[in-house]
Amino acid sequence: MLIISSNVSISEDEVELSAIRAQGSGGQNVNKVATAIHLRFDIHASSLPDFYKQRLLKLSDSRITSDGVVVIKAQNARTQEQNKEDALARLVALIKEAGKTQKARRPTKPSKAAKRRRIESKKKTGTKKILRGKVDF
Repeated sequence: MLIISSNVSISEDEVELSAIRAQGSGGQNVNKVATAIHLRFDIHASSLPDFYKQRLLKLSDSRITSDGVVVIKAQNARTQEQNKEDALARLVALIKEAGKTQKARRPTKPSKAAKRRRIESKKKTGTKKILRGKVDF
């Protein structure tokens, strides 16, 4: 069971994990052992609430295909078990990130004192520049 929040969780049956060979250098072991994990998670067929589904599908993430399938490849660790945990943690993080709502921006205005301080500093800079001018004898 993957826990997203206090009331949202995903069954591990909904996540398809397959072991594949890792890319890159790895010595003699790399061509024999399938340590990398390829995770596939179908958003449409999942038991997630509609709110999470819509937010995930709206994301412009390269890991989400046009069919609504999340594809994550984990190959950083040397063991298959560590890569599996990493892939599942990245899926949970992606779903949590999609569930976050941004706080609405409330437009503000500067106070009268802030406006006054700004104008005074501008005047000081202006007088400083005037005093830099030519001196008449």
